[in-house]
Amino acid sequence: MKKQILSITFMATTLVACGPGVPQLGKASLEDVIGAMTLEEKAHLVIGTGMAGFENGDSAVVGETRSLVPGAAGTTYPIPRLGIPSIVLADGPAGLRINPTREGDTATYYCTHFPIGTLLASTWDQELVENVGRAIGNEVLEYGADVLLAPALNIHRHPLCGRNFEYYSEDPLVSGKMAAAYVRGVQSNGVGTSIKHFAVNNQETNRMANDAQVSPRALREIYLKGFEIAVKESDPWTVMSSYNYVNGVYASESPELQTTLLRDEWGFKGMVMTDWFGGKDAVAQMKAGNDMLQPGYDKQYRDIVAGVKEGRLDETVLDRNVKRILELILRTPRFKGYPFSNKPDLKAHAAITRQSATEGMVLLKNENKALPLSADVKRVALFGCTSYNFIAGGTGSGNVNRAYTVSLLDGLKNAGYETDDRLKADYEAHIAAEQERLKPEDGKFSAFMPVVLPQEMTFEEARLKELAAQSDMALITIGRGSGEFLDRESANFYLSKEKRQLMQDVCRVFHAAGKKVVVVLNIGGTIETSSWKALPDAILCAWQGGQEGGNSVVDVLSGKASPCGKLTMTFPVRFEDHASTANFPVDLKSDIDIVNANKGEKKHSLKDVDYTRYEEDIYVGYRYFDSFGKEVSYPFGYGLSYTTFAYDKASIRADNGLYTVTVEVKNTGKTAGREVVQLYVTAPDASGTNKPEKELKAFAKTRELKPGESEVVTLKVNTADLASYEEASSSWVVAAGNYKFLVGASSRDIRAVLDAGVEAATQKTNDLLKLQVPLATLKR
Repeated sequence: MKKQILSITFMATTLVACGPGVPQLGKASLEDVIGAMTLEEKAHLVIGTGMAGFENGDSAVVGETRSLVPGAAGTTYPIPRLGIPSIVLADGPAGLRINPTREGDTATYYCTHFPIGTLLASTWDQELVENVGRAIGNEVLEYGADVLLAPALNIHRHPLCGRNFEYYSEDPLVSGKMAAAYVRGVQSNGVGTSIKHFAVNNQETNRMANDAQVSPRALREIYLKGFEIAVKESDPWTVMSSYNYVNGVYASESPELQTTLLRDEWGFKGMVMTDWFGGKDAVAQMKAGNDMLQPGYDKQYRDIVAGVKEGRLDETVLDRNVKRILELILRTPRFKGYPFSNKPDLKAHAAITRQSATEGMVLLKNENKALPLSADVKRVALFGCTSYNFIAGGTGSGNVNRAYTVSLLDGLKNAGYETDDRLKADYEAHIAAEQERLKPEDGKFSAFMPVVLPQEMTFEEARLKELAAQSDMALITIGRGSGEFLDRESANFYLSKEKRQLMQDVCRVFHAAGKKVVVVLNIGGTIETSSWKALPDAILCAWQGGQEGGNSVVDVLSGKASPCGKLTMTFPVRFEDHASTANFPVDLKSDIDIVNANKGEKKHSLKDVDYTRYEEDIYVGYRYFDSFGKEVSYPFGYGLSYTTFAYDKASIRADNGLYTVTVEVKNTGKTAGREVVQLYVTAPDASGTNKPEKELKAFAKTRELKPGESEVVTLKVNTADLASYEEASSSWVVAAGNYKFLVGASSRDIRAVLDAGVEAATQKTNDLLKLQVPLATLKR
């Protein structure tokens, strides 16, 4: 009843305040509305309304809008007298994150947990990602939110980054294309997105205050390119600035990043907001063009008002930012009065997530026709804790409050397979005991922290022989969790001694009994595979497929769906093999207090914590491994199928700076399937000009091809796509010469090489984001 009284009081105030002659948003011009606003109202509008539980000395500016959609990440400040409502901003990349239950309400508000970003990217299917985005956007709309704080498209610079599960790839083209597809899908519902984290958010360790020291070339070619593609191809409503410094300046306080590059060069027309509690100087953020500060607290409001009154902040700058926020509000369902139902079609969306997850799973190994499971496989010995407690996705803002998670055990049973009840009981008891042992201490951030997984079980040989005798095959699941706030520990990359023992023992005993062993990877990012991949008969990288994960995995294992995903990142032999390891916070710790971490003076003392030098430069992922001839476990772009494909009749045509490559792809096997075709380009004298050995420039995925069926795949590259960034002249430069266009099934499986002459071209840019310290960058 108390909440109802507050709401009625707020509405009454609204009616009194809206007197005659007061401009109303949507009816009067924006200039008139802004002209009618007080300085204090403007200052309120450019910051959020606070975040419950995170005030910590800086109280929330306004609290009443928090109840609009409980559990949403943030809201904007309402000014009822001018017809300006509050709008709702909500996480996240794998689905809408709001509270599933509400006080005094018996209804539930569960959302669909869709596959993680890494899995979606591994589909290499922009249409599929757009369809997933469309379903996510429908839940945003029907649950009354206005802007989804997604997608996240930072580069997989290093495999231990804690948020790689949210991100798409080590390659900027894949990242940008997938993000653009996601944005188009979500925004087709008339709700907004916020592409993030702009820019260079590639580690969680001290993310609030780390200075990413990156050459302008690496910024332009690697870390900003995906954002550029997404902005130009999908017109996101908003961009979210990242926490970190970029070459000595907070990203949210950088006018070069937020205005000159984003708006002037790329043509972005939307609004920029901070990541939650990002940046330090509210006046600097306003000047930079970071229009809104989230979640908002009193000090920011006071600083902005004082900045205008004291002449440190021109009110016209504030008005500019206010206008961008009002332009956003005008587009939203809440402003338009959309009668949201709170009842999206969760059943239909569960079917979408189930199917989409199968498309991104990557078959890494398949010997002796282990997969798909033969018709005589009925009884499965199921090993691995995560088989029974499947990981749907990562933690933190990328989590989704869903109604259920289908485990691998559930998926097998749903498909008619039998499992051992005693083995199930042993695992469930072990998992329960481990969860009690590993229960985190209660704290402000405990709900967001990555879950510590149970120590793996091992078995006596007699028990394994008994299971092998009564089972038709064995499945072992390897799980890895990760999330916001923390980077993965080095041990998280490698198998534990218990998991290695389990793998060795199960493979030895089951193979001795003539039974096959299949490993399923329920992971968010790369793990070590080189030392053990010879043991099992098949390895399926299932990633983290959302709430229907177990069903999706069994759809692939059973052959109901044929695997057609490919890796969007390299699986190294060791994580230390990445060139970026020399400058990454391996097993280093930092304060995770997101409210206070960035309020002191910038420090320069601790390498890879207070500052990180991107000395590997442009040589990230396959660009490094392929250019320097480094051994890998599985290369970028790799993935097997239940069928095989032949590439034939590759050709290239040049027409006024557009290079069109065609290739006929034929299914030469006995099962229907889809193939991902990748087009790499090698520049003339690449080593002499410090260019990577090859770079991905286009990709496409065939439709499902029946045995014997063919499709002609077309891939297009513009001359501008071949440019490198020349720092001396601040220009994109295309060197004249003979370029090799490589048609491949992966970066190391090139099926055709085509040659084409390319004319020189230059495009001048602004001289931005310069290094403030010397950087010894890697060169070929």
